[in-house]
Amino acid sequence: MPARNLPSSMLEIAITQPGGPEVLLPRRASVPSPASDELLVKVLAAGVNRPDVIQRRGFYPMPTGASPIPGLEIAGEVVALGRQVRGFSLGETVCGLTNGGGYAEYCVLPARQALPCPANLDVVRAAAIPETFFTVWANLFMMGRAVTGETALIHGGGSGIGTAALMLCREFGIRALATAGSKVKCDAISGLGACAINYREEDFSAVVARETGGRGVDVILDMVGGPYLSRNIAALAKDGRLIVIGLLGGNVASQFDLQNLMLKRAQITGSTMRARTPDEKAQIAAAVHEAIWPVIGAGRCLPIIDSVFPLASAAAAHSAMERGEHIGKIVLRVPG
Repeated sequence: MPARNLPSSMLEIAITQPGGPEVLLPRRASVPSPASDELLVKVLAAGVNRPDVIQRRGFYPMPTGASPIPGLEIAGEVVALGRQVRGFSLGETVCGLTNGGGYAEYCVLPARQALPCPANLDVVRAAAIPETFFTVWANLFMMGRAVTGETALIHGGGSGIGTAALMLCREFGIRALATAGSKVKCDAISGLGACAINYREEDFSAVVARETGGRGVDVILDMVGGPYLSRNIAALAKDGRLIVIGLLGGNVASQFDLQNLMLKRAQITGSTMRARTPDEKAQIAAAVHEAIWPVIGAGRCLPIIDSVFPLASAAAAHSAMERGEHIGKIVLRVPG
């Protein structure tokens, strides 16, 4: 196995028990070894995502074989190669979608879920791409089949996923509307070329009807869940698609009238990224590389970074995420 000289131990951030941000504690651990189809990456930055928070609270189902250490996206330097890995070299800077373990100085990364870092991005921005852009591309474009000329509604428009979705809608000619809960976030949404809806002040389904002349939107990307289901269906156009990717508002939709679903000929689907198979994740990585890497390389759709915390301050990063005031991504920087 080709490898650089490596230390025997590293710093990682462990979830010591289910609970609040204070249960995230630094500890020493052995440096992992890559499997035959994996890279070992010296982590330079790691994205912070909502699934990390849910995992920390004890509510995220862990796939078999996944690392219990949080962290689903990283950027860093390749320091070891599994014997079957081709197309990567020692010293190369990569970013990728992990199977957990990103909150650490070293992390194994499936080679098919890794991509070369765009040359025009630093590692902080590169680390903000995989989980977020993979999720948006897989759900809004692959499953949701959004195409040029359609209209989309993005819930949580100020989040990392929301800002990525809005930038990609603008890039690919999709008219976008997006919800947020503050003027600051609505201003950010407007700055990304979308129609901003403050859900604390207006019913988003009424705004959609007004803005689309009563037609509705073709596709909705929803991370709120149960409480929005009826209004989401009301906001859809005929043959519209609703893709649920989060349950921030709860996982139960009460008193839902199925007749509205039938009359709209609507389609409802949902997914999580972590539960997808290695082949599915590899297909998404390849699709993102083909469709989005040229755009990023041209300086467009660059991840929006809200704040950067040192690795040892992961608890503070989680507190910031849970306050919900961030616009774009929160990232951990790993001392090099």
